[in-house]
Amino acid sequence: QVQLEESGGGLAQPGGSLRLSCRAPRLITSVFNTYIMGWYRQAPGKQRELVATITYNRITDYGDSVKGRFTISRDNSRKAVSLQMNSLKPEDTGVYYCTVHRESPPPGGVPQGSWGQGTQVTVSW
Repeated sequence: QVQLEESGGGLAQPGGSLRLSCRAPRLITSVFNTYIMGWYRQAPGKQRELVATITYNRITDYGDSVKGRFTISRDNSRKAVSLQMNSLKPEDTGVYYCTVHRESPPPGGVPQGSWGQGTQVTVSW
């Protein structure tokens, strides 16, 4: 189990921005670089869904609902991943989870790996 430290999140108005960060401070850098890192989210009453993932060499994947609005980035030297969320919508509301994993899940699935505790994002007037 990889310990993940999440930060960011909170309340934003529609059209606003938020930034999430996640670090894996106890991982050795060489091991960190073998992991895919990403963010998934879960809204009340819904299944956990892909937000964005990024490989060690910065190949990215985004959920359809966030493409063009969210940007995931990775700093391998800091063992960290960030998610810049722009043009937020009320439907972006949910708990956002940082994850590290070695293999991508099937489409619509969630990866087998380690998860952070989650951080709440609320988009509302």
